[in-house]
Amino acid sequence: MTQPKPRKLHLAAFLTGAGSNVAAWRHKDTPSDGPVNLKLNIELAQIAEQAKFDFAFIADSAYITKSSTPYFLSRFEPLTILSALAAVTSKLGLVGTFTTSFSEPFTTARQLASLDKLSGGRAGWNAVTSALEDVAKNYGQEKLHEHAVRYKIAAEYIELLKGLWDSWEDDAFVRDKEKGIYVDFDKLHTLDHKGEFFSVKGPLNMEPSPQGRPIVFQAGASDAGKELAAKEADAIFSNSSDPEIARAFYKDVKQRAAAYGRKPEEILIFPAITPIIGATEEEAQRKYEQTSAYVDIDLAIKYLSRFFSFHDFTQYPLDEPLPDLGDLGKDSFKSTAEGFKRMAKEENLTLRQLALRAATPKGNFIGTAVQIADKMQHLFETEAVDGFIVYGYVQPEGLRDFAEQVVPILQERGLFRTEYEGETLREHLELPYPVNRYTKERVNQHEQQIDPVLSHPSGG
Repeated sequence: MTQPKPRKLHLAAFLTGAGSNVAAWRHKDTPSDGPVNLKLNIELAQIAEQAKFDFAFIADSAYITKSSTPYFLSRFEPLTILSALAAVTSKLGLVGTFTTSFSEPFTTARQLASLDKLSGGRAGWNAVTSALEDVAKNYGQEKLHEHAVRYKIAAEYIELLKGLWDSWEDDAFVRDKEKGIYVDFDKLHTLDHKGEFFSVKGPLNMEPSPQGRPIVFQAGASDAGKELAAKEADAIFSNSSDPEIARAFYKDVKQRAAAYGRKPEEILIFPAITPIIGATEEEAQRKYEQTSAYVDIDLAIKYLSRFFSFHDFTQYPLDEPLPDLGDLGKDSFKSTAEGFKRMAKEENLTLRQLALRAATPKGNFIGTAVQIADKMQHLFETEAVDGFIVYGYVQPEGLRDFAEQVVPILQERGLFRTEYEGETLREHLELPYPVNRYTKERVNQHEQQIDPVLSHPSGG
Protein backbone atom coordinates (compact mmCIF):
# COMPACT_ATOMS: atom_id res chain seq x y z
CA MET A 1 0.00 0.00 0.00
CA THR A 2 1.39 3.41 -0.96
CA GLN A 3 2.14 5.59 2.05
CA PRO A 4 0.75 9.15 1.95
CA LYS A 5 3.32 11.78 1.13
CA PRO A 6 4.49 13.63 4.27
CA ARG A 7 3.29 17.22 4.60
CA LYS A 8 5.83 19.86 3.67
CA LEU A 9 5.88 23.40 4.99
CA HIS A 10 5.15 26.18 2.48
CA LEU A 11 6.85 29.58 2.54
CA ALA A 12 6.03 32.90 0.90
CA ALA A 13 7.75 36.28 0.88
CA PHE A 14 5.77 39.46 1.53
CA LEU A 15 7.35 42.04 -0.81
CA THR A 16 5.21 45.12 -0.17
CA GLY A 17 7.04 48.15 1.21
CA ALA A 18 10.38 48.62 2.91
CA GLY A 19 9.40 46.33 5.77
CA SER A 20 6.66 45.50 8.29
CA ASN A 21 7.52 48.56 10.38
CA VAL A 22 5.65 51.57 8.95
CA ALA A 23 8.79 53.69 9.23
CA ALA A 24 11.20 51.02 7.96
CA TRP A 25 12.19 53.33 5.10
CA ARG A 26 14.34 55.21 7.63
CA HIS A 27 16.62 52.21 8.25
CA LYS A 28 20.14 52.91 7.01
CA ASP A 29 20.33 49.79 4.81
CA THR A 30 16.84 50.02 3.33
CA PRO A 31 16.05 51.99 0.14
CA SER A 32 13.84 54.88 1.21
CA ASP A 33 11.66 54.37 -1.88
CA GLY A 34 11.21 50.63 -1.30
CA PRO A 35 7.59 50.26 -2.54
CA VAL A 36 8.53 51.70 -5.97
CA ASN A 37 12.12 50.49 -6.12
CA LEU A 38 12.35 47.86 -8.87
CA LYS A 39 15.88 46.84 -7.90
CA LEU A 40 14.77 46.09 -4.32
CA ASN A 41 11.76 44.09 -5.46
CA ILE A 42 13.93 42.05 -7.82
CA GLU A 43 16.45 41.43 -5.03
CA LEU A 44 13.70 40.24 -2.67
CA ALA A 45 12.15 37.96 -5.29
CA GLN A 46 15.51 36.42 -6.10
CA ILE A 47 16.33 35.90 -2.41
CA ALA A 48 13.01 34.07 -2.09
CA GLU A 49 13.60 31.96 -5.19
CA GLN A 50 17.14 31.02 -4.16
CA ALA A 51 15.69 29.85 -0.83
CA LYS A 52 13.04 27.78 -2.74
CA PHE A 53 10.05 29.76 -1.45
CA ASP A 54 6.67 28.84 -2.94
CA PHE A 55 5.70 32.39 -3.91
CA ALA A 56 6.10 36.13 -3.44
CA PHE A 57 3.10 38.26 -2.48
CA ILE A 58 2.19 41.86 -3.31
CA ALA A 59 -0.60 43.53 -1.31
CA ASP A 60 -2.53 46.53 -2.62
CA SER A 61 -5.09 49.23 -1.87
CA ALA A 62 -6.48 52.00 -4.05
CA TYR A 63 -7.06 54.82 -1.56
CA ILE A 64 -4.77 57.20 0.30
CA THR A 65 -5.11 60.41 2.30
CA LYS A 66 -2.57 62.91 3.59
CA SER A 67 -2.70 60.99 6.85
CA SER A 68 -1.78 57.68 5.22
CA THR A 69 1.41 56.05 6.39
CA PRO A 70 4.43 56.52 4.10
CA TYR A 71 4.56 53.25 2.20
CA PHE A 72 0.90 53.48 1.12
CA LEU A 73 1.45 56.80 -0.66
CA SER A 74 3.26 55.54 -3.75
CA ARG A 75 3.57 51.88 -4.70
CA PHE A 76 3.40 49.67 -7.75
CA GLU A 77 0.06 48.13 -8.61
CA PRO A 78 0.43 44.34 -8.47
CA LEU A 79 0.13 43.28 -12.11
CA THR A 80 2.88 45.65 -13.25
CA ILE A 81 5.48 44.64 -10.68
CA LEU A 82 4.62 40.92 -10.81
CA SER A 83 5.02 40.93 -14.59
CA ALA A 84 8.45 42.51 -14.16
CA LEU A 85 9.39 39.89 -11.56
CA ALA A 86 8.21 37.09 -13.85
CA ALA A 87 11.01 38.04 -16.23
CA VAL A 88 13.77 37.73 -13.62
CA THR A 89 12.58 34.54 -11.87
CA SER A 90 11.79 31.08 -13.22
CA LYS A 91 10.16 29.08 -10.39
CA LEU A 92 8.84 31.52 -7.78
CA GLY A 93 5.06 31.91 -7.64
CA LEU A 94 3.71 35.45 -8.15
CA VAL A 95 0.62 36.42 -6.13
CA GLY A 96 -1.09 39.81 -6.18
CA THR A 97 -4.15 41.52 -4.73
CA PHE A 98 -7.05 42.43 -7.04
CA THR A 99 -10.37 43.73 -5.73
CA THR A 100 -13.70 42.06 -6.41
CA SER A 101 -15.58 45.26 -5.59
CA PHE A 102 -14.23 47.65 -8.22
CA SER A 103 -12.37 45.78 -10.96
CA GLU A 104 -14.33 44.51 -13.95
CA PRO A 105 -14.37 40.67 -13.87
CA PHE A 106 -13.45 40.19 -17.53
CA THR A 107 -10.48 42.56 -17.18
CA THR A 108 -9.23 40.87 -14.02
CA ALA A 109 -9.66 37.42 -15.56
CA ARG A 110 -7.67 38.44 -18.62
CA GLN A 111 -4.91 40.17 -16.65
CA LEU A 112 -4.38 37.25 -14.29
CA ALA A 113 -4.58 34.69 -17.09
CA SER A 114 -1.97 36.69 -19.01
CA LEU A 115 0.35 36.81 -15.99
CA ASP A 116 -0.20 33.08 -15.50
CA LYS A 117 0.64 32.31 -19.12
CA LEU A 118 3.70 34.55 -19.43
CA SER A 119 5.13 33.21 -16.14
CA GLY A 120 4.66 29.58 -17.13
CA GLY A 121 1.89 28.88 -14.61
CA ARG A 122 3.10 30.81 -11.56
CA ALA A 123 0.30 33.33 -10.95
CA GLY A 124 -1.97 33.66 -7.94
CA TRP A 125 -4.81 36.03 -7.07
CA ASN A 126 -5.54 37.39 -3.61
CA ALA A 127 -9.24 38.20 -3.97
CA VAL A 128 -10.20 41.06 -1.63
CA THR A 129 -13.50 42.88 -1.21
CA SER A 130 -11.84 46.28 -0.42
CA ALA A 131 -12.32 47.67 3.07
CA LEU A 132 -11.69 51.43 2.90
CA GLU A 133 -14.84 53.51 2.51
CA ASP A 134 -13.36 56.10 0.17
CA VAL A 135 -11.97 53.53 -2.27
CA ALA A 136 -15.47 53.62 -3.72
CA LYS A 137 -15.10 57.31 -4.58
CA ASN A 138 -12.13 56.50 -6.81
CA TYR A 139 -14.43 54.26 -8.85
CA GLY A 140 -17.46 56.49 -9.31
CA GLN A 141 -19.38 55.26 -6.27
CA GLU A 142 -20.28 57.06 -3.06
CA LYS A 143 -19.58 54.33 -0.53
CA LEU A 144 -18.73 50.69 -0.04
CA HIS A 145 -21.42 48.07 0.07
CA GLU A 146 -21.96 46.69 3.56
CA HIS A 147 -19.71 43.80 4.57
CA ALA A 148 -22.17 40.96 3.83
CA VAL A 149 -23.02 42.31 0.38
CA ARG A 150 -19.33 42.70 -0.53
CA TYR A 151 -18.84 39.00 0.16
CA LYS A 152 -21.87 38.02 -1.93
CA ILE A 153 -20.36 40.04 -4.78
CA ALA A 154 -16.99 38.37 -4.23
CA ALA A 155 -18.50 34.89 -4.33
CA GLU A 156 -20.13 35.54 -7.70
CA TYR A 157 -16.97 37.30 -8.97
CA ILE A 158 -14.67 34.37 -8.18
CA GLU A 159 -17.05 31.83 -9.69
CA LEU A 160 -17.32 34.03 -12.78
CA LEU A 161 -13.54 34.24 -13.20
CA LYS A 162 -13.15 30.49 -12.89
CA GLY A 163 -15.79 30.16 -15.61
CA LEU A 164 -13.91 32.54 -17.89
CA TRP A 165 -10.66 30.68 -17.25
CA ASP A 166 -12.42 27.56 -18.51
CA SER A 167 -13.19 29.22 -21.87
CA TRP A 168 -10.56 27.07 -23.59
CA GLU A 169 -9.97 23.42 -22.85
CA ASP A 170 -6.33 22.54 -22.19
CA ASP A 171 -5.63 21.06 -25.64
CA ALA A 172 -7.72 23.50 -27.71
CA PHE A 173 -4.76 25.24 -29.36
CA VAL A 174 -3.51 22.62 -31.82
CA ARG A 175 -1.22 24.89 -33.88
CA ASP A 176 -0.59 22.16 -36.44
CA LYS A 177 1.48 23.82 -39.18
CA GLU A 178 1.29 20.87 -41.60
CA LYS A 179 -2.52 20.68 -41.50
CA GLY A 180 -3.01 24.41 -41.10
CA ILE A 181 -5.12 23.95 -37.99
CA TYR A 182 -4.50 26.65 -35.37
CA VAL A 183 -7.25 25.81 -32.89
CA ASP A 184 -10.01 23.26 -32.26
CA PHE A 185 -13.09 25.44 -31.90
CA ASP A 186 -15.07 22.53 -30.44
CA LYS A 187 -13.00 23.16 -27.33
CA LEU A 188 -13.92 26.83 -27.04
CA HIS A 189 -16.82 27.65 -24.70
CA THR A 190 -18.82 30.82 -24.09
CA LEU A 191 -19.76 31.44 -20.47
CA ASP A 192 -22.89 33.60 -20.90
CA HIS A 193 -22.93 34.49 -17.20
CA LYS A 194 -25.98 36.37 -15.95
CA GLY A 195 -25.93 36.70 -12.18
CA GLU A 196 -27.16 38.95 -9.40
CA PHE A 197 -24.30 41.43 -9.77
CA PHE A 198 -22.58 40.70 -13.11
CA SER A 199 -23.41 39.91 -16.71
CA VAL A 200 -20.45 38.65 -18.76
CA LYS A 201 -20.70 36.89 -22.09
CA GLY A 202 -17.16 35.61 -22.74
CA PRO A 203 -15.24 33.70 -23.89
CA LEU A 204 -11.86 34.84 -22.59
CA ASN A 205 -9.17 35.56 -25.17
CA MET A 206 -6.37 33.78 -23.30
CA GLU A 207 -5.55 30.08 -23.29
CA PRO A 208 -4.79 28.10 -20.10
CA SER A 209 -1.35 28.10 -18.54
CA PRO A 210 0.54 24.94 -17.53
CA GLN A 211 -1.21 25.06 -14.12
CA GLY A 212 -4.68 25.36 -15.66
CA ARG A 213 -5.65 28.64 -14.02
CA PRO A 214 -4.28 31.01 -11.36
CA ILE A 215 -4.29 29.95 -7.70
CA VAL A 216 -7.01 31.73 -5.70
CA PHE A 217 -6.17 33.21 -2.29
CA GLN A 218 -8.55 34.87 0.15
CA ALA A 219 -7.80 36.88 3.28
CA GLY A 220 -11.04 37.36 5.19
CA ALA A 221 -11.18 36.10 8.79
CA SER A 222 -14.85 36.93 9.38
CA ASP A 223 -17.44 34.16 9.08
CA ALA A 224 -18.31 35.41 5.59
CA GLY A 225 -14.64 35.43 4.63
CA LYS A 226 -13.98 31.94 5.95
CA GLU A 227 -17.07 30.56 4.22
CA LEU A 228 -16.04 32.09 0.89
CA ALA A 229 -12.52 30.73 1.26
CA ALA A 230 -13.76 27.28 2.19
CA LYS A 231 -15.84 27.12 -0.97
CA GLU A 232 -13.64 28.85 -3.55
CA ALA A 233 -10.07 29.50 -2.39
CA ASP A 234 -6.97 27.37 -2.76
CA ALA A 235 -5.31 29.17 0.14
CA ILE A 236 -6.23 31.65 2.85
CA PHE A 237 -4.15 34.30 4.59
CA SER A 238 -4.94 34.11 8.31
CA ASN A 239 -4.22 36.93 10.73
CA SER A 240 -2.84 35.19 13.80
CA SER A 241 0.14 33.01 14.63
CA ASP A 242 -0.96 32.66 18.27
CA PRO A 243 -1.00 28.86 18.69
CA GLU A 244 -4.50 28.45 20.14
CA ILE A 245 -6.17 31.00 17.86
CA ALA A 246 -4.34 29.61 14.83
CA ARG A 247 -5.36 26.02 15.58
CA ALA A 248 -9.00 27.01 16.04
CA PHE A 249 -8.96 28.96 12.76
CA TYR A 250 -7.26 26.09 10.93
CA LYS A 251 -9.80 23.53 12.15
CA ASP A 252 -12.72 25.83 11.37
CA VAL A 253 -11.67 26.51 7.77
CA LYS A 254 -10.83 22.86 7.03
CA GLN A 255 -14.20 21.73 8.39
CA ARG A 256 -16.03 24.33 6.30
CA ALA A 257 -14.13 23.13 3.23
CA ALA A 258 -15.12 19.52 3.96
CA ALA A 259 -18.76 20.61 3.95
CA TYR A 260 -18.25 21.56 0.29
CA GLY A 261 -16.82 18.13 -0.50
CA ARG A 262 -13.20 19.29 -0.43
CA LYS A 263 -10.21 17.51 1.09
CA PRO A 264 -8.34 19.27 3.94
CA GLU A 265 -5.15 19.49 1.88
CA GLU A 266 -6.98 21.34 -0.92
CA ILE A 267 -7.03 24.61 1.06
CA LEU A 268 -3.85 25.91 2.68
CA ILE A 269 -3.59 28.25 5.69
CA PHE A 270 -0.88 30.96 5.75
CA PRO A 271 -0.45 33.40 8.65
CA ALA A 272 2.01 36.28 8.24
CA ILE A 273 5.03 36.42 10.54
CA THR A 274 7.73 39.04 11.05
CA PRO A 275 10.90 37.22 12.13
CA ILE A 276 13.64 39.29 13.74
CA ILE A 277 16.75 37.15 14.08
CA GLY A 278 19.78 37.64 16.28
CA ALA A 279 22.74 35.56 17.40
CA THR A 280 21.07 35.80 20.82
CA GLU A 281 17.59 36.73 22.04
CA GLU A 282 19.04 39.97 23.37
CA GLU A 283 20.46 40.93 19.97
CA ALA A 284 17.13 40.22 18.27
CA GLN A 285 15.33 42.35 20.85
CA ARG A 286 17.78 45.21 20.25
CA LYS A 287 17.02 45.06 16.51
CA TYR A 288 13.32 45.35 17.26
CA GLU A 289 13.81 48.29 19.60
CA GLN A 290 16.08 50.11 17.13
CA THR A 291 13.54 49.95 14.32
CA SER A 292 10.60 50.68 16.62
CA ALA A 293 12.29 53.96 17.54
CA TYR A 294 11.72 55.19 13.97
CA VAL A 295 7.96 55.37 14.60
CA ASP A 296 6.59 58.40 16.44
CA ILE A 297 3.19 58.32 18.06
CA ASP A 298 1.53 60.54 15.44
CA LEU A 299 2.48 58.11 12.68
CA ALA A 300 1.34 55.15 14.78
CA ILE A 301 -2.07 56.74 15.36
CA LYS A 302 -2.45 57.35 11.63
CA TYR A 303 -1.62 53.75 10.91
CA LEU A 304 -4.12 52.42 13.47
CA SER A 305 -6.88 54.64 12.07
CA ARG A 306 -6.59 52.97 8.64
CA PHE A 307 -8.20 49.82 10.00
CA PHE A 308 -11.15 51.83 11.34
CA SER A 309 -12.07 53.79 8.17
CA PHE A 310 -9.64 56.58 9.19
CA HIS A 311 -11.52 57.23 12.42
CA ASP A 312 -10.17 60.28 14.29
CA PHE A 313 -8.31 58.77 17.23
CA THR A 314 -6.74 62.12 18.19
CA GLN A 315 -9.93 62.91 20.16
CA TYR A 316 -8.98 60.33 22.79
CA PRO A 317 -6.35 60.64 25.56
CA LEU A 318 -3.15 58.87 24.61
CA ASP A 319 -2.36 57.40 28.00
CA GLU A 320 -5.74 56.16 29.13
CA PRO A 321 -7.36 52.82 28.22
CA LEU A 322 -8.89 52.78 24.77
CA PRO A 323 -12.61 53.65 25.03
CA ASP A 324 -15.31 51.28 23.83
CA LEU A 325 -15.38 51.65 20.04
CA GLY A 326 -18.62 49.73 19.59
CA ASP A 327 -18.97 48.34 16.07
CA LEU A 328 -16.47 50.78 14.57
CA GLY A 329 -14.60 48.99 11.80
CA LYS A 330 -17.40 46.52 11.01
CA ASP A 331 -17.51 47.62 7.37
CA SER A 332 -13.78 48.27 7.05
CA PHE A 333 -10.99 45.77 7.89
CA LYS A 334 -13.50 43.89 10.01
CA SER A 335 -11.46 41.02 11.42
CA THR A 336 -8.32 43.15 11.91
CA ALA A 337 -10.29 45.91 13.65
CA GLU A 338 -11.95 43.36 15.92
CA GLY A 339 -8.53 41.89 16.71
CA PHE A 340 -7.17 45.29 17.76
CA LYS A 341 -10.22 45.97 19.91
CA ARG A 342 -9.92 42.56 21.56
CA MET A 343 -6.19 43.10 22.18
CA ALA A 344 -6.81 46.50 23.79
CA LYS A 345 -9.54 45.10 26.05
CA GLU A 346 -7.76 41.91 27.12
CA GLU A 347 -4.45 43.66 27.85
CA ASN A 348 -5.97 46.94 29.07
CA LEU A 349 -3.85 48.89 26.59
CA THR A 350 -3.81 52.65 26.29
CA LEU A 351 -4.31 54.23 22.89
CA ARG A 352 -0.55 54.94 22.76
CA GLN A 353 0.31 51.31 23.50
CA LEU A 354 -2.18 49.91 20.98
CA ALA A 355 -1.09 52.28 18.20
CA LEU A 356 2.59 51.47 18.71
CA ARG A 357 1.80 47.76 18.85
CA ALA A 358 -0.04 48.03 15.51
CA ALA A 359 2.63 50.16 13.82
CA THR A 360 5.63 48.17 15.07
CA PRO A 361 4.40 44.55 15.08
CA LYS A 362 6.47 42.41 17.38
CA GLY A 363 4.78 39.03 17.27
CA ASN A 364 6.20 35.78 18.59
CA PHE A 365 9.11 35.39 16.19
CA ILE A 366 11.94 37.35 17.76
CA GLY A 367 14.98 35.34 18.78
CA THR A 368 17.67 33.09 17.39
CA ALA A 369 17.25 31.22 14.12
CA VAL A 370 16.79 27.95 16.01
CA GLN A 371 14.11 29.44 18.26
CA ILE A 372 12.18 30.79 15.28
CA ALA A 373 12.46 27.45 13.43
CA ASP A 374 11.22 25.67 16.58
CA LYS A 375 8.11 27.88 16.76
CA MET A 376 7.35 27.42 13.07
CA GLN A 377 7.77 23.65 13.36
CA HIS A 378 5.47 23.49 16.39
CA LEU A 379 2.68 25.42 14.64
CA PHE A 380 3.06 23.30 11.51
CA GLU A 381 3.16 19.91 13.23
CA THR A 382 0.22 20.72 15.54
CA GLU A 383 -1.90 21.58 12.48
CA ALA A 384 -2.26 25.28 13.11
CA VAL A 385 -0.75 26.30 9.75
CA ASP A 386 0.28 24.90 6.37
CA GLY A 387 2.84 27.63 5.74
CA PHE A 388 3.91 31.20 6.51
CA ILE A 389 4.05 34.57 4.77
CA VAL A 390 7.44 35.95 5.80
CA TYR A 391 7.55 39.73 6.13
CA GLY A 392 10.95 41.26 6.77
CA TYR A 393 10.90 43.82 9.58
CA VAL A 394 13.15 45.87 7.30
CA GLN A 395 14.01 44.93 3.73
CA PRO A 396 16.07 43.33 2.34
CA GLU A 397 17.79 42.47 5.65
CA GLY A 398 14.77 40.78 7.23
CA LEU A 399 14.04 38.39 4.35
CA ARG A 400 17.74 37.69 3.71
CA ASP A 401 18.37 36.82 7.38
CA PHE A 402 15.45 34.41 7.34
CA ALA A 403 16.49 32.81 4.04
CA GLU A 404 20.10 32.36 5.11
CA GLN A 405 19.60 31.37 8.75
CA VAL A 406 16.16 29.80 9.30
CA VAL A 407 15.46 28.06 5.97
CA PRO A 408 18.55 25.77 6.23
CA ILE A 409 17.35 24.60 9.66
CA LEU A 410 13.88 23.81 8.29
CA GLN A 411 15.52 21.93 5.40
CA GLU A 412 17.78 19.94 7.73
CA ARG A 413 14.71 18.88 9.70
CA GLY A 414 13.00 17.66 6.54
CA LEU A 415 10.22 20.23 6.84
CA PHE A 416 10.97 22.28 3.73
CA ARG A 417 12.17 21.48 0.21
CA THR A 418 15.83 21.73 -0.77
CA GLU A 419 14.94 21.97 -4.49
CA TYR A 420 11.82 22.79 -6.45
CA GLU A 421 10.07 19.61 -7.59
CA GLY A 422 7.82 21.29 -10.15
CA GLU A 423 7.56 24.32 -12.38
CA THR A 424 4.22 25.87 -11.45
CA LEU A 425 2.82 27.46 -8.32
CA ARG A 426 0.16 24.75 -8.19
CA GLU A 427 2.89 22.11 -8.13
CA HIS A 428 4.81 23.95 -5.41
CA LEU A 429 1.68 24.05 -3.24
CA GLU A 430 0.83 20.41 -4.11
CA LEU A 431 -2.70 21.37 -5.12
CA PRO A 432 -4.77 19.29 -7.57
CA TYR A 433 -4.94 20.33 -11.19
CA PRO A 434 -8.33 21.95 -11.92
CA VAL A 435 -10.47 20.01 -14.38
CA ASN A 436 -12.03 22.30 -16.97
CA ARG A 437 -15.81 22.13 -16.46
CA TYR A 438 -16.39 21.53 -20.17
CA THR A 439 -13.82 18.76 -20.37
CA LYS A 440 -15.49 17.19 -17.35
CA GLU A 441 -18.89 17.41 -19.03
CA ARG A 442 -17.45 15.77 -22.15
CA VAL A 443 -15.99 12.91 -20.05
CA ASN A 444 -19.25 12.46 -18.13
CA GLN A 445 -21.26 12.29 -21.36
CA HIS A 446 -18.87 9.66 -22.71
CA GLU A 447 -19.17 7.57 -19.54
CA GLN A 448 -22.97 7.74 -19.69
CA GLN A 449 -22.86 6.44 -23.26
CA ILE A 450 -20.80 3.37 -22.35
CA ASP A 451 -22.29 2.65 -18.92
CA PRO A 452 -25.03 0.27 -20.22
CA VAL A 453 -22.42 -1.94 -21.89
CA LEU A 454 -20.14 -1.94 -18.87
CA SER A 455 -23.00 -2.83 -16.55
CA HIS A 456 -24.22 -5.84 -18.63
CA PRO A 457 -23.28 -9.18 -16.98
CA SER A 458 -21.78 -10.46 -20.22
CA GLY A 459 -19.84 -7.27 -20.87
CA GLY A 460 -21.77 -6.79 -24.08
